[in-house]
Amino acid sequence: MSMVEEPLYPIAVLIDELKNDDIQLRLNSIRRLSTIARALGEERTRKELIPFLSENNDDDDEVLLALAEELGVFILYVGGVEHAHVLLPPLETLSTVEETCVRDKAVESLCRIGSQMRENDLADCFIPLVKRLAAGEWFTARVSACGLFHIAYSSAPEMLKTELRSIYSQLCQDDLPMVRRSAASNLGKFAATVESDHLKADIMQIFEDLTQDDQDTVRLLAVEGCATLGKLLEPQDCVARILPVIVNYSQDKSWRVRYMVANQLYELCEAVGPEPTRTDLVPAYVRLLRDNEAEVRIAAAGKVTKFCQILGPELAIQHILPCVKELSSDSSQHVRSALASVIMGMAPVFGKDATIEQLLPIFLSLLKDEFPDVRLNIISKLDQVNQVIGIDLLSQSLLPAIVELAEDRHWRVRLAIIEYIPLLASQLGVVFFDDKLGALCMQWLQDKVYSIRDAAANNIKRLVEEFGPEWAMQHIVPQVLGMANNSHYLYRMTILRAISLLAPVMGPEITCSKLLPIVVNASKDRVPNIKFNVAKILQSLAPIVDQSVVEKTIRPCLVELSEDPDVDARYFANQGLQLIDRAIMSS
Repeated sequence: MSMVEEPLYPIAVLIDELKNDDIQLRLNSIRRLSTIARALGEERTRKELIPFLSENNDDDDEVLLALAEELGVFILYVGGVEHAHVLLPPLETLSTVEETCVRDKAVESLCRIGSQMRENDLADCFIPLVKRLAAGEWFTARVSACGLFHIAYSSAPEMLKTELRSIYSQLCQDDLPMVRRSAASNLGKFAATVESDHLKADIMQIFEDLTQDDQDTVRLLAVEGCATLGKLLEPQDCVARILPVIVNYSQDKSWRVRYMVANQLYELCEAVGPEPTRTDLVPAYVRLLRDNEAEVRIAAAGKVTKFCQILGPELAIQHILPCVKELSSDSSQHVRSALASVIMGMAPVFGKDATIEQLLPIFLSLLKDEFPDVRLNIISKLDQVNQVIGIDLLSQSLLPAIVELAEDRHWRVRLAIIEYIPLLASQLGVVFFDDKLGALCMQWLQDKVYSIRDAAANNIKRLVEEFGPEWAMQHIVPQVLGMANNSHYLYRMTILRAISLLAPVMGPEITCSKLLPIVVNASKDRVPNIKFNVAKILQSLAPIVDQSVVEKTIRPCLVELSEDPDVDARYFANQGLQLIDRAIMSS
């Protein structure tokens, strides 16, 4: 092939692969666009590659999605921002296709390119593109147009700004709900770029029209923009224009709209100020906490701590606490679970006395809930309560319930307790721990579920790190070693795992005298899984003990295992011997 023909080769390959029946080849070709563009150079990329991509009519959504993504980062390959406009035609085409994810990615790429374009290019190329899409005959173009206005508007001349506001208003009144939904969901972004005067006049009028839409999917997207609009407006305007809408929406006939209000309400509190929050938003929130739809109560319950932080202890106890008590015995387990995931955060808001008097009984009832996720959510946030009421009260009130959960029939609940034990131990102190929780930690080593046994072994290591080797020699090591001859091989494996974790913490002396003999003895076990695990553990013990112990005890054991009938035992034994030899050579 001659030097003249060589640059043509990449584009020829691309064209061939883009037309190939194999979708994977077409995808690979799209993902290599940047490489091909570099080979072609900036000018040929602009004049040949981009027009080719614009004309490409691939009908596979996966290929189109990859193309939309690639073009978003293509400015560098077409010669920088001064040539960014050449990328708009293929993305315009992609933003009109039927598949939603392709359109969304094309709009995202258009926004990325538009935000880097020069002002005159925006006016000459980007804004006309937005107008064409907004006037598109097919609804997909109009849906995509809504997501581009915030990029087009900020750099547009005054006359064009007026036109863009008018076009957006028309899209908000489109015959098709899909277009109105897109306009409603993008209103917040567009409003953020609009001048204050026009925000109050034009945008708020658009917002009010959307809030009265007959489609609940449009109304709920309008609610989503309430918090954003509220932050853009002055507090008095927010109270006048946004607050009545939200209060009205909290009683909307559609549960989806009420659900969205429950999610957004706490954000509006800051925008409207304390007095309107107390008089209008608190009653609205209480209504949502008592809504007849479980989904709405779930959303409201999940925001209860954030709402209490805004209100302060007095108002929270007066208005929110009665609802929280009701929700703690709600008929829906998902409502109780949502409450349990956040309720512990109320303790710092309420303070010590109110937490002890009002919240502790609720914590206890949720800790004893029949649904495991509820119990799990309470356990994982206990530290937030401990900071408020102290460990003495926590241990008296909640610890009996925690001990009960340590033997829960659901293994995930037991696992959550295990993972919390080291933190609890550091807070309780060694005496209290030995008295109340020590036996449980050993019991978990013989659990029927592997994840529990493995977590229990890690738990013992973390406890030894907390309380020290001397405590371990008295309370942990004798009991661990006593389980080494258990009749079930899976439990023997767990003890070996515990020994491998304990050795680095206990130090060389205790490892040699107490732990190593158990491992060496296990090398004669009849179960192959035990033997190859012994070989792996001996590898980890070699760097901890003296070289004399390695030669006298570990090496002979590995040599014996290297001749074992089991292939895995031989493999790990030989691996261990090689590691020991390398360590000797390097020292």
